[in-house]
Amino acid sequence: MALIAAALAPWRAVAQVSSPPGTHMQVLARLVGGRTAKPGRVRVLLADVVDNGNSAPLTVSVESPMSDKDRCTAIHVVADGNPNPEVFSARFGHSVGKAEVQTRIRLARSQSVIAYAEMSDGTVWSGRAQTVVTVGGCGS
Repeated sequence: MALIAAALAPWRAVAQVSSPPGTHMQVLARLVGGRTAKPGRVRVLLADVVDNGNSAPLTVSVESPMSDKDRCTAIHVVADGNPNPEVFSARFGHSVGKAEVQTRIRLARSQSVIAYAEMSDGTVWSGRAQTVVTVGGCGS
């Protein structure tokens, strides 16, 4: 038991620090090669109030016919209020018929969760959802 507590102690110290505001822009620049995101085409479903930040249900979908000429190639999710703002990235192959991801994420505190969609034509689109976390996930 002491070994588990010792292993978790450094994580808790790091996890209590949030990333600086605007970090999502730096993460976006790294992920999509500096392209600018336009608002629209991305829908982020996240509860207005999350009872437990350890496991917040999230759905991200992108308006796309998923054809050769117009398809979503990747979704990137970022949460500035987390110690590590890059939550996850999902890439879509040619055989995927719908650009949608459903998962659960950890949220350190109340914040915006931003999703970016890379499209086959090189454009990047974004959507966001704001949530209030009543019990913290990362570091609490």
